[in-house]
Amino acid sequence: MRNDVEIIIAGDARGVSTAAADIVTDLVRAKPNAVLGLATGSSPLGLYAELAARVVDGLDMTAVRGFALDEYVGLAPDDPRSYAHTIRTTVTEPLRLDAANVHVPSGVATDLEAACDGFESEMVRAGGVDVQILGIGRNGHLGFNEPGSAFESRTRITTLAEQTRRDNARYFAQPQDVPTRCSTQGLATIMKARTAVLIATGTAKAHAVDRALRGPVTVDCPASILQRHPSVVVVLDEDAAHSMSRDCLQWPATTSDSSTTTGSLAPGRNEYATHTRPKNR
Repeated sequence: MRNDVEIIIAGDARGVSTAAADIVTDLVRAKPNAVLGLATGSSPLGLYAELAARVVDGLDMTAVRGFALDEYVGLAPDDPRSYAHTIRTTVTEPLRLDAANVHVPSGVATDLEAACDGFESEMVRAGGVDVQILGIGRNGHLGFNEPGSAFESRTRITTLAEQTRRDNARYFAQPQDVPTRCSTQGLATIMKARTAVLIATGTAKAHAVDRALRGPVTVDCPASILQRHPSVVVVLDEDAAHSMSRDCLQWPATTSDSSTTTGSLAPGRNEYATHTRPKNR
Protein backbone atom coordinates (compact mmCIF):
# COMPACT_ATOMS: atom_id res chain seq x y z
CA MET A 1 0.00 0.00 0.00
CA ARG A 2 1.27 3.47 -0.85
CA ASN A 3 1.85 5.73 2.15
CA ASP A 4 1.35 9.49 2.04
CA VAL A 5 4.29 11.27 0.44
CA GLU A 6 4.91 14.98 1.00
CA ILE A 7 5.96 16.63 -2.24
CA ILE A 8 7.62 20.04 -2.30
CA ILE A 9 7.89 21.73 -5.69
CA ALA A 10 10.26 24.69 -5.79
CA GLY A 11 10.55 27.19 -8.59
CA ASP A 12 14.17 26.33 -9.28
CA ALA A 13 17.18 24.36 -8.06
CA ARG A 14 18.05 27.01 -5.50
CA GLY A 15 14.58 26.65 -4.00
CA VAL A 16 15.05 22.88 -3.84
CA SER A 17 18.26 23.34 -1.85
CA THR A 18 16.59 25.83 0.49
CA ALA A 19 13.57 23.62 1.14
CA ALA A 20 15.72 20.55 1.80
CA ALA A 21 18.03 22.57 4.05
CA ASP A 22 15.00 23.71 6.07
CA ILE A 23 14.23 20.07 6.85
CA VAL A 24 17.78 19.36 8.00
CA THR A 25 17.96 22.61 9.96
CA ASP A 26 14.77 21.78 11.86
CA LEU A 27 16.16 18.33 12.68
CA VAL A 28 19.52 19.63 13.91
CA ARG A 29 17.92 22.29 16.09
CA ALA A 30 15.66 19.67 17.67
CA LYS A 31 18.38 17.01 17.91
CA PRO A 32 21.93 18.43 17.77
CA ASN A 33 23.54 14.97 17.47
CA ALA A 34 21.21 13.86 14.68
CA VAL A 35 22.30 11.15 12.25
CA LEU A 36 22.16 12.07 8.57
CA GLY A 37 22.28 9.68 5.64
CA LEU A 38 24.40 11.47 3.06
CA ALA A 39 23.71 11.12 -0.65
CA THR A 40 26.89 11.38 -2.69
CA GLY A 41 25.96 12.39 -6.23
CA SER A 42 25.33 15.83 -7.70
CA SER A 43 21.73 16.13 -6.47
CA PRO A 44 22.48 17.15 -2.85
CA LEU A 45 25.41 19.49 -3.54
CA GLY A 46 23.20 22.58 -3.45
CA LEU A 47 21.71 21.40 -0.16
CA TYR A 48 25.17 20.94 1.34
CA ALA A 49 26.22 24.40 0.14
CA GLU A 50 23.09 25.94 1.67
CA LEU A 51 23.76 24.19 4.98
CA ALA A 52 27.35 25.44 4.89
CA ALA A 53 26.06 29.00 4.50
CA ARG A 54 23.80 28.48 7.50
CA VAL A 55 26.72 27.16 9.53
CA VAL A 56 28.58 30.38 8.75
CA ASP A 57 25.47 32.24 9.93
CA GLY A 58 25.48 30.35 13.24
CA LEU A 59 23.86 26.94 12.75
CA ASP A 60 25.77 24.48 14.96
CA MET A 61 26.20 21.09 13.30
CA THR A 62 29.35 20.01 15.14
CA ALA A 63 27.61 17.10 16.91
CA VAL A 64 25.88 15.77 13.78
CA ARG A 65 26.85 12.28 12.63
CA GLY A 66 26.74 11.04 9.04
CA PHE A 67 26.70 7.90 6.92
CA ALA A 68 27.35 8.18 3.19
CA LEU A 69 25.26 6.16 0.77
CA ASP A 70 27.98 4.62 -1.36
CA GLU A 71 31.54 4.49 -2.66
CA TYR A 72 33.36 3.22 -5.74
CA VAL A 73 35.36 0.03 -5.35
CA GLY A 74 39.02 0.67 -6.09
CA LEU A 75 39.15 4.39 -5.26
CA ALA A 76 41.10 5.38 -2.16
CA PRO A 77 39.53 7.95 0.22
CA ASP A 78 42.02 10.63 -0.87
CA ASP A 79 41.26 10.12 -4.58
CA PRO A 80 39.44 13.28 -5.78
CA ARG A 81 37.00 11.07 -7.71
CA SER A 82 36.01 9.09 -4.61
CA TYR A 83 32.87 9.81 -2.65
CA ALA A 84 34.93 9.87 0.54
CA HIS A 85 36.68 12.91 -0.92
CA THR A 86 33.36 14.44 -2.00
CA ILE A 87 31.83 14.00 1.45
CA ARG A 88 34.90 15.42 3.15
CA THR A 89 35.02 18.54 0.95
CA THR A 90 31.27 19.24 0.67
CA VAL A 91 29.98 18.01 4.04
CA THR A 92 32.49 17.23 6.78
CA GLU A 93 34.72 20.28 6.44
CA PRO A 94 32.22 23.02 5.47
CA LEU A 95 29.62 21.85 8.01
CA ARG A 96 32.35 21.56 10.67
CA LEU A 97 31.54 17.95 11.51
CA ASP A 98 33.87 15.71 13.47
CA ALA A 99 35.52 13.50 10.84
CA ALA A 100 35.38 10.58 13.29
CA ASN A 101 31.58 10.81 13.17
CA VAL A 102 31.29 10.67 9.37
CA HIS A 103 31.37 7.21 7.81
CA VAL A 104 31.76 6.29 4.14
CA PRO A 105 31.59 2.69 2.86
CA SER A 106 35.06 1.41 2.02
CA GLY A 107 36.01 0.77 -1.57
CA VAL A 108 39.51 -0.46 -0.79
CA ALA A 109 39.25 -2.70 2.30
CA THR A 110 41.07 -6.02 2.11
CA ASP A 111 37.78 -7.74 2.94
CA LEU A 112 35.08 -5.64 1.31
CA GLU A 113 32.20 -7.81 2.50
CA ALA A 114 33.37 -7.54 6.11
CA ALA A 115 33.68 -3.78 5.67
CA CYS A 116 30.05 -3.66 4.50
CA ASP A 117 28.95 -5.59 7.59
CA GLY A 118 30.97 -3.24 9.77
CA PHE A 119 29.35 -0.22 8.16
CA GLU A 120 25.89 -1.62 8.94
CA SER A 121 26.96 -2.25 12.54
CA GLU A 122 28.18 1.34 12.91
CA MET A 123 24.77 2.60 11.79
CA VAL A 124 23.06 0.46 14.40
CA ARG A 125 25.44 1.70 17.11
CA ALA A 126 24.63 5.28 16.12
CA GLY A 127 20.94 4.60 16.71
CA GLY A 128 19.91 4.60 13.07
CA VAL A 129 19.51 7.41 10.55
CA ASP A 130 17.17 10.28 11.37
CA VAL A 131 17.02 11.81 7.89
CA GLN A 132 18.29 9.99 4.81
CA ILE A 133 19.11 12.36 1.96
CA LEU A 134 18.63 10.74 -1.43
CA GLY A 135 19.01 11.47 -5.10
CA ILE A 136 17.51 9.35 -7.86
CA GLY A 137 19.17 7.95 -10.97
CA ARG A 138 17.61 8.22 -14.42
CA ASN A 139 16.99 4.47 -14.22
CA GLY A 140 15.34 4.84 -10.80
CA HIS A 141 18.31 3.77 -8.71
CA LEU A 142 18.72 4.81 -5.06
CA GLY A 143 22.31 5.00 -3.92
CA PHE A 144 23.88 2.44 -6.22
CA ASN A 145 20.94 0.05 -5.92
CA GLU A 146 20.39 -0.53 -9.62
CA PRO A 147 17.21 -1.97 -11.18
CA GLY A 148 16.81 -5.56 -10.03
CA SER A 149 18.21 -4.90 -6.54
CA ALA A 150 16.35 -6.83 -3.86
CA PHE A 151 14.17 -4.77 -1.56
CA GLU A 152 15.70 -6.78 1.33
CA SER A 153 19.27 -5.79 0.38
CA ARG A 154 21.73 -4.40 2.93
CA THR A 155 25.09 -2.64 2.51
CA ARG A 156 27.01 -4.74 -0.02
CA ILE A 157 29.30 -4.82 -3.04
CA THR A 158 27.43 -4.64 -6.32
CA THR A 159 27.92 -3.87 -10.02
CA LEU A 160 27.10 -0.53 -11.60
CA ALA A 161 24.64 -0.40 -14.49
CA GLU A 162 26.05 0.84 -17.78
CA GLN A 163 23.56 3.74 -17.70
CA THR A 164 24.94 4.82 -14.34
CA ARG A 165 28.54 4.54 -15.57
CA ARG A 166 27.67 6.68 -18.61
CA ASP A 167 25.95 9.26 -16.41
CA ASN A 168 28.95 9.45 -14.07
CA ALA A 169 31.60 9.49 -16.79
CA ARG A 170 31.71 13.29 -16.64
CA TYR A 171 33.62 13.01 -13.36
CA PHE A 172 36.39 10.91 -14.92
CA ALA A 173 39.04 11.61 -17.56
CA GLN A 174 37.84 8.74 -19.76
CA PRO A 175 34.52 6.81 -19.71
CA GLN A 176 36.43 3.57 -19.21
CA ASP A 177 37.89 4.99 -15.98
CA VAL A 178 34.51 4.81 -14.24
CA PRO A 179 34.66 1.88 -11.79
CA THR A 180 32.42 -1.09 -12.52
CA ARG A 181 31.75 -1.99 -8.88
CA CYS A 182 30.72 -0.11 -5.78
CA SER A 183 29.82 -0.45 -2.12
CA THR A 184 26.31 0.81 -1.42
CA GLN A 185 23.77 0.93 1.35
CA GLY A 186 21.01 -1.52 0.48
CA LEU A 187 17.37 -0.69 -0.03
CA ALA A 188 16.43 -2.25 3.30
CA THR A 189 19.14 -0.15 4.95
CA ILE A 190 17.78 3.03 3.38
CA MET A 191 14.22 2.14 4.40
CA LYS A 192 15.23 1.96 8.07
CA ALA A 193 15.80 5.73 8.16
CA ARG A 194 13.14 7.53 10.17
CA THR A 195 12.58 10.04 7.35
CA ALA A 196 13.70 9.93 3.71
CA VAL A 197 14.21 13.15 1.74
CA LEU A 198 14.47 12.64 -2.02
CA ILE A 199 15.92 15.50 -4.07
CA ALA A 200 15.64 15.78 -7.85
CA THR A 201 16.15 18.61 -10.31
CA GLY A 202 16.04 18.85 -14.08
CA THR A 203 14.00 17.25 -16.83
CA ALA A 204 16.39 14.28 -17.06
CA LYS A 205 15.04 13.05 -13.71
CA ALA A 206 11.34 13.69 -14.41
CA HIS A 207 10.46 10.25 -15.76
CA ALA A 208 12.26 8.45 -12.94
CA VAL A 209 10.50 10.60 -10.34
CA ASP A 210 7.12 9.88 -11.89
CA ARG A 211 7.81 6.13 -11.96
CA ALA A 212 9.02 6.19 -8.36
CA LEU A 213 6.02 8.07 -6.98
CA ARG A 214 3.13 6.94 -9.17
CA GLY A 215 4.21 3.69 -10.78
CA PRO A 216 4.04 0.18 -9.37
CA VAL A 217 6.34 -0.75 -6.51
CA THR A 218 8.85 -2.93 -8.33
CA VAL A 219 12.55 -3.80 -8.30
CA ASP A 220 12.63 -2.49 -11.88
CA CYS A 221 12.47 0.99 -10.30
CA PRO A 222 14.29 0.73 -6.96
CA ALA A 223 13.13 4.19 -5.83
CA SER A 224 9.52 3.00 -5.96
CA ILE A 225 10.12 1.29 -2.61
CA LEU A 226 9.82 4.74 -1.04
CA GLN A 227 6.06 4.44 -1.56
CA ARG A 228 6.19 1.98 1.35
CA HIS A 229 8.17 4.29 3.66
CA PRO A 230 6.12 5.88 6.47
CA SER A 231 7.81 9.30 6.22
CA VAL A 232 8.99 10.59 2.84
CA VAL A 233 9.53 14.14 1.61
CA VAL A 234 10.22 14.62 -2.10
CA VAL A 235 11.76 17.97 -3.10
CA LEU A 236 11.63 18.81 -6.82
CA ASP A 237 12.08 21.74 -9.11
CA GLU A 238 9.50 22.36 -11.82
CA ASP A 239 11.54 20.50 -14.42
CA ALA A 240 11.82 17.33 -12.32
CA ALA A 241 8.07 17.52 -11.63
CA HIS A 242 7.37 17.90 -15.34
CA SER A 243 5.93 14.40 -15.82
CA MET A 244 3.44 14.85 -12.99
CA SER A 245 -0.15 15.59 -13.95
CA ARG A 246 -0.22 19.38 -14.31
CA ASP A 247 -3.97 19.65 -13.75
CA CYS A 248 -3.47 18.23 -10.25
CA LEU A 249 -0.72 20.66 -9.22
CA GLN A 250 -0.56 24.33 -8.34
CA TRP A 251 2.72 25.35 -9.90
CA PRO A 252 4.61 28.25 -8.28
CA ALA A 253 6.25 30.86 -10.42
CA THR A 254 10.03 30.91 -10.51
CA THR A 255 10.90 33.90 -8.35
CA SER A 256 14.03 35.39 -6.88
CA ASP A 257 13.17 33.98 -3.47
CA SER A 258 12.41 30.54 -4.90
CA SER A 259 8.88 30.10 -3.53
CA THR A 260 7.71 26.57 -2.90
CA THR A 261 4.46 24.64 -2.87
CA THR A 262 3.82 21.36 -1.11
CA GLY A 263 1.31 18.61 -1.57
CA SER A 264 0.45 15.09 -0.50
CA LEU A 265 0.26 12.16 -2.88
CA ALA A 266 -2.61 10.24 -1.34
CA PRO A 267 -2.63 6.42 -1.18
CA GLY A 268 -3.92 4.97 -4.41
CA ARG A 269 -4.38 8.35 -6.07
CA ASN A 270 -2.45 10.62 -8.40
CA GLU A 271 -3.84 13.90 -7.06
CA TYR A 272 -2.35 16.56 -4.84
CA ALA A 273 -3.76 18.88 -2.20
CA THR A 274 -1.39 21.83 -2.05
CA HIS A 275 -0.43 24.47 0.50
CA THR A 276 2.45 26.86 0.97
CA ARG A 277 5.36 25.51 2.99
CA PRO A 278 6.61 28.13 5.50
CA LYS A 279 10.22 29.17 5.05
CA ASN A 280 12.58 28.81 7.95
CA ARG A 281 16.19 29.74 8.26
